Amino acid sequence: MSSTCSSTPPLPILTFTERAKSLSEIQQAHAFMLKTGLSRDTFSASKLISFAVSNPEPETVSYAHSILNRIDTPNAFTHNSLIRAYANSPTPETALTAFREMLISPVVGPDKYSFTFALKACGAFCGGEEGRQIHGLFLKSGLVTDVYVENTLVNVYARSGWFEVARKVLDGMPERDVVSWNSLLSAFVEKGLVEEARGVFDEMEERNVESWNFMVSCYASAGLVEEAREVFEAMPVKDVVSWNAMVSGYARAGFYGEALEVFNEMLESCGEEEPDGFTFVSVLSACANLGSLSQGEWVRVYIDKRGVEIDGFLATALVDMYSKCGRIDKAVEVFRGASKKDVSTWNSMISGLSVHGLGNDALEIFSEMVYEGFEPNGITFIAVLSACNHVGLLEQARKLFETMSSVYGVEPSVEHYGCMVDLLGRLGKFEEAEELVNKVPEDEAAVLLESLLGACKRFGRTEQAESLAKRLLELNPGETSGYVQMSNLYASNGRWDEVTEVRRKMRAERVSKKPGCSVIEVDGVVHEFLAGEGLLND
Repeated sequence: MSSTCSSTPPLPILTFTERAKSLSEIQQAHAFMLKTGLSRDTFSASKLISFAVSNPEPETVSYAHSILNRIDTPNAFTHNSLIRAYANSPTPETALTAFREMLISPVVGPDKYSFTFALKACGAFCGGEEGRQIHGLFLKSGLVTDVYVENTLVNVYARSGWFEVARKVLDGMPERDVVSWNSLLSAFVEKGLVEEARGVFDEMEERNVESWNFMVSCYASAGLVEEAREVFEAMPVKDVVSWNAMVSGYARAGFYGEALEVFNEMLESCGEEEPDGFTFVSVLSACANLGSLSQGEWVRVYIDKRGVEIDGFLATALVDMYSKCGRIDKAVEVFRGASKKDVSTWNSMISGLSVHGLGNDALEIFSEMVYEGFEPNGITFIAVLSACNHVGLLEQARKLFETMSSVYGVEPSVEHYGCMVDLLGRLGKFEEAEELVNKVPEDEAAVLLESLLGACKRFGRTEQAESLAKRLLELNPGETSGYVQMSNLYASNGRWDEVTEVRRKMRAERVSKKPGCSVIEVDGVVHEFLAGEGLLND
């Protein structure tokens, strides 16, 4: 039966299998093959297994594994497809189980592709020791080595932090290509080893656009945006990854105006590279942090004109931009119209409503989020507790604070305690607030003490405020906050001698108060002002 099926495979079912988009469609094809006997045919079954290579979700790969175990005469291709699928999955270490099964199989043994995919899996989970053992097996196998196997070995050792071994393999390669060098370079970049990455980059015999992108990303990730820009400008050819690395690098480093400038350069360049979702997320983040609504709106129009799907991170970025630029109505519109939402999208919407004082609306979104099966995380609870804080919903906040750990397994951090302390302080619940402060480690308590101290001042609790200010000074003698709070407290009570003494201590400790800074957009141009100095830049 197996040989008959193999010689005359029914084309329609194989075509259906090759075009399958989901596991359910693969299961339908498998059911048909089981009925017709095709499932035992190696060629036909391999089509089912190959689906897992490009769709390596755990359930899909596990299903492919079960198919392989039922093939009468599996070949190297079917085994390799499974190993490769596991290597691409969220659990790449499982690929070694499939590789081991191939090693002990009486039917088929590993070839050079089997070793390459197994080593790729080791690289994915930084399994240097496992990679070393597979390396040894390869040397004993008698297979002829090639550049692909050795490139993967360089990657495994380098990603595992075995840089000397990786370099030894690289130097010993009879034939090297740009991928060989990129395997070592990318590992240095991933580990944040800037100088080492630059050393390899300068030594490279040849470079491709990926090599340049690695170097730009390396500098940008380290906050060295000037160096990143220098490499970026020297690139002979740029692709969308190059532009994204530069835009996101500026945005992460807080150079939001420069991020928008690079984006504009990207649009004006003569290349064929179009911005993608990653570009838009970084640009919208810059707009949000600058409060630049007009530029954010322009990006939204650009996205809509090109028919880009607004989902996931892009939806989150748009919601965040509109919220921070004062258009919460537009943020809600984007949120409701998003084709797909993830937890970050919900968090951004809750946070936006909270900042705009719409606490009850934020709580409704939170309830909707839970109802639709999304699991709240720590950021969710910061946003929803802040919402309760903004509108004084103490009972709801107490309940959320208790359930975040008991129901959702989220342990409260200093940010969650901060929301509660601030709310309790605003409502005059000082004893309960101080109890929460005392539950936080001393090295994290300063920000909570500042919040509670401010509440004590508002309610005229001078003695408690003075006690908290002294405690704050003891925790952070080199920070301005304690001195400023103490000085303001004494000034509000007309105790000018004490104000003078606090300022004398500040001078003695060489502590100075940082001036405030404001940002405003006028006619599409963002201006920054520094307190006491006027216009800083434009």
